[in-house]
Amino acid sequence: MHNETQQEAAQRDPKLSAVVVALCKGMVDRENDSKLWQLLLNMQLAVSEYVEVLGLSLILDEAEGYAFLRASEQSGEEDKIPRLIARRQLSFHVSLLLALLRERMAESDASGGEARVMVSRDEIVEMIRVFLPEGSNEVRLIDQVDGYINQTVKMGFARALKGSEKMFELHRIIKSFVDAQWLAEFDLRLAEYKQLLQPKVGAA
Repeated sequence: MHNETQQEAAQRDPKLSAVVVALCKGMVDRENDSKLWQLLLNMQLAVSEYVEVLGLSLILDEAEGYAFLRASEQSGEEDKIPRLIARRQLSFHVSLLLALLRERMAESDASGGEARVMVSRDEIVEMIRVFLPEGSNEVRLIDQVDGYINQTVKMGFARALKGSEKMFELHRIIKSFVDAQWLAEFDLRLAEYKQLLQPKVGAA
């Protein structure tokens, strides 16, 4: 009977299975599940090695208190591993909203504000209103804002505060999706967005 390696023993550990399954379902958050978060910290190396076999990478930010799985980059075309975590295709307006919320978080951090960053629905409407072309159907777009907000909530980038459907707390996982390099080019990207939103000359 062969001696079982530490890695083999870890892979049979039901606690490891519980952590990996939770990560495959979505983000693991310190605030929402402190017990699972502590398990993840204790088994971080084993989790990383386990999901690597599945073509995934563990992204863990201990300071901010969240972790998630991301598909590993695959350079060659041969023997590619099928994606277990699908790439999210975001609409133009949801992408714009995420960029604006990321900027709001950066402004709060730079001013030494509280760790928790709050934003109201009305504030979000005002953020997006700036990028509306003149003569556009503003009322229609504002009516759609709730849909954009709901998508960001479902993806884990924000959550509605209890007792107030119009106040939202931003989740710091936004920093991993809209990174520092992206933020450094923010002004350029906003200019591109404004250009895209302008009505085309001669359009019917």
